Amino acid sequence: MTFTISDAAYGTDTPEAKRAMYADLRSQLQGLLAGETDVIANTANFSSLVFNTMPGLNWAGFYFLKGDELVLGPFQGKPACIRIKKGRGVCGSTVEKGEPIVVADVHAFPGHIACDANSRSELVVPVFAHGATYGVFDLDSPLPDRFDEVDSEGIQSLVRLLEASLPA
Repeated sequence: MTFTISDAAYGTDTPEAKRAMYADLRSQLQGLLAGETDVIANTANFSSLVFNTMPGLNWAGFYFLKGDELVLGPFQGKPACIRIKKGRGVCGSTVEKGEPIVVADVHAFPGHIACDANSRSELVVPVFAHGATYGVFDLDSPLPDRFDEVDSEGIQSLVRLLEASLPA
């Protein structure tokens, strides 16, 4: 397998700049996922690609749904909460809603779980496998209002690529 990871510096100041970044990320992620079916390897590379490419992040990673709680998976950033009950915090609320949640100010989100006190905004996207919730992909930023609908759509497009690689 061969793939190229871009060393480009991306801007997030316009929707067009963000869309270009996500197009490049999709291309790079397709290369990383090509022919690989191991969940840990794929989610580890996914987290690293996003964390090391997107500006303004302090955490990027996965939580996998195990029963009624999310369990920490591969991530980049400071150590994180290991288990999150379904319905708690932004990640647990995303599982209950079954759709992405963009939080401009985590301090204003009822029940926010502060794994890193420096986080100010958050984006969480559900991950599905064969019609069921598999987990979530969580992004944190030390910048208030870092994420918007363009980011939500861009991350969802990356997650769809990952979902296609998940085992039956």
